[in-house]
Amino acid sequence: MRLVQVETPTQAREFLQFPVRLYAADVNYVRPLDKDLEAVFDRQKNKYFRHGDLCRWLLVGNAGQTLGRVAAFVNEHTAHTFAQPTGGMGFFECIDSQPAANMLLDACRAWLTTQGMEAMDGPINFGDRDQWWGVLLDNFGPPLYGQNYNPPYYGRLLEAYGFGRYFNQYTYFRTVAAPLSPAYQQKAQVLFNNPDYSFEHLRLANLAKYTEDFRQVYNKAWVKHDGVKEMQPAQSAQIMKKLRPIIDEQVCWFAYFKGEAVGFFIALPELNELFRYVDGNLNWWGKLKFAWYRWRGAVRTFTGIAFGIVPAHQGKGLETAFILTVCNTVQDVAKVHYQDFVMNWIGDFNPKMMRVAEALGGSIWRTHATYRYLFDRTRPFERAPVIA
Repeated sequence: MRLVQVETPTQAREFLQFPVRLYAADVNYVRPLDKDLEAVFDRQKNKYFRHGDLCRWLLVGNAGQTLGRVAAFVNEHTAHTFAQPTGGMGFFECIDSQPAANMLLDACRAWLTTQGMEAMDGPINFGDRDQWWGVLLDNFGPPLYGQNYNPPYYGRLLEAYGFGRYFNQYTYFRTVAAPLSPAYQQKAQVLFNNPDYSFEHLRLANLAKYTEDFRQVYNKAWVKHDGVKEMQPAQSAQIMKKLRPIIDEQVCWFAYFKGEAVGFFIALPELNELFRYVDGNLNWWGKLKFAWYRWRGAVRTFTGIAFGIVPAHQGKGLETAFILTVCNTVQDVAKVHYQDFVMNWIGDFNPKMMRVAEALGGSIWRTHATYRYLFDRTRPFERAPVIA
């Protein structure tokens, strides 16, 4: 076996094609869009290259066949927010071979060491946490859009190499029609009856307003979290620009207190229920199939991708009010009558949000894990600190 650094267009294409062959017999695999993965490695498109760098490799066998792939990267904005400078390892795909996995992971460790790193997390994304983050550990059914999918043996390969589990990532699930307890419904009703609170769904015609409302709430609710930096206007604008073509206004809601944004609930139609038909390529034919299956009502799930409440309004029932509003809307008003609701992953370092998900009738449906490897093997391993 030998490592080949990805430098040419042919090698970059093989980086995309190897998983297609690896999962050829797996009926649950949904191929990610090529353009989404290519954007991660494009220095012109991925803003993380402005404050970081990346290297990636293919592992090739003696007969010239690809046996694995991986990328290593440094995000200077977050690398030094931990006890030891920590880089990332991601987009790991490998045959069931410990020696093959070791070669790929050794390459990441060696390169990250040259970048001044003393640890690596993985598999994670050279980008935001909402995509390509963690190893799938259970419920190996069809993945959600942007969710890592892998065979059951990946966790074993990483743990045998020496990775420790830094935190678990839980995806919660509930049906739209499932009732909330009377106590939680009553708590939400108090807010509905309070004239200081108001709720409105996103309107694309006024997207700039909701983009700024989203940013303001995000910064108040999330910047205290480990490794999370304040969101700038350009970042929120880019996020909304990317989401705009697929937004369903009826499942994106904002809460206001005396006219000031204090919470948001952003959900999207579950895109993999459509992307499974386009084979990774959203060209004109892929777009036609996407539109056709969406028109046919192939989407029956919406996925909560972002949720935030400013600290001063937490614990007042806003989360329940959001869920009641959304579920009632999609059952009674919206054009798409969704059946299932899944929530973006919640780390076990955030028990408060886990309790919120459970209070909303959600139960753990799928588990991923983010692993960490300390280069100095004599240092004690510590899990992600719990958010109080």
